[in-house]
Amino acid sequence: MVEWRMVYETLHATPTPEVYRQLRVGAGLSPKTAEAAARGLPNTLFAVQLLHEGQPIGMGRVVGDGGTAFQVVDIAVLPAHQGRGLGRRIMAEIATWLREHVPETGYVSLLADVPADALYGQFGFVHTAPRTLGMAWKRPTP
Repeated sequence: MVEWRMVYETLHATPTPEVYRQLRVGAGLSPKTAEAAARGLPNTLFAVQLLHEGQPIGMGRVVGDGGTAFQVVDIAVLPAHQGRGLGRRIMAEIATWLREHVPETGYVSLLADVPADALYGQFGFVHTAPRTLGMAWKRPTP
């Protein structure tokens, strides 16, 4: 019996705004405008992409001020490639970067959708509730 496995390449680079937007929507995350992507992506502290046959199929980023505050964002894997441990692979790359670059008093956070919180728990992230609750603000639509 021959075992067939997909091969994935790891790329430490911020995705282009187009790739970023495609991966978010393709993975079921909320869409971002071209303007938002163009403004936000240059503020990436670290990014990892997974490529299959040269095409981006997954990503993750770290944003923040580089000293006191860091946030893990945009963990996304296209559905055709899910269930193969690729989210874990993205988080492993991010966890390595965090260990090497976050100062002792730096604070690293993320907002986790259930059941993805179990994945993040494998990398040392813990629930902060009830002491701390995640909150969000969204611009009101006119």
